[in-house]
Amino acid sequence: MSYVKPAKSLLFSIIALSALSACTATPTPTNGTAPTTVSQIRLDDYLGRWYEIGRLPMSFQDKCTHNVTATYSLKDNGKINVLNACATKDGMTSVNGEAYATDETNAKLRVSFLPSFLKKLPIGKANYWVLASDQDTSGRYTSALVGTPNHKYLWVLSRTPTLDDATYERYLGIAKQNGYELSKFTKTPQK
Repeated sequence: MSYVKPAKSLLFSIIALSALSACTATPTPTNGTAPTTVSQIRLDDYLGRWYEIGRLPMSFQDKCTHNVTATYSLKDNGKINVLNACATKDGMTSVNGEAYATDETNAKLRVSFLPSFLKKLPIGKANYWVLASDQDTSGRYTSALVGTPNHKYLWVLSRTPTLDDATYERYLGIAKQNGYELSKFTKTPQK
């Protein structure tokens, strides 16, 4: 798969949104209760490509029409490289970010999509919490429910472009139990 570089206006929007995400970086849930994460994530088994099955809308994904993926790989510095990609009406676009675990469970990550020269600033980092996950018999994660502790953003992810209805509905149930408003949650086309 080849990717085109995002347009300058899209890049500017991503940087601006990252700066604004500092407002959401502190885990201040809108309903007063922080969501519950899984007890542990084994990062080695979490790395790799994920397909977005559904999400709550977010402005920097507005141009994504289908084939949304996130690919995680370990960097030499021990942090996680995050490559988000999607198809738009003009082709493919992608953005690179960096994540790191905030506690020993590895279920709570901080992610930044700021350019490398700005990543040391105390802005532009958002929380990414793993709320539920499933594994295959080898222990590799096969699907996950991920959200932000302020309940604004939520994703259902799968290792394959499709996810069975039972798992999808179970994840939505877990999201509701954790206080997420799902009226705007939409499925993501994978073609």
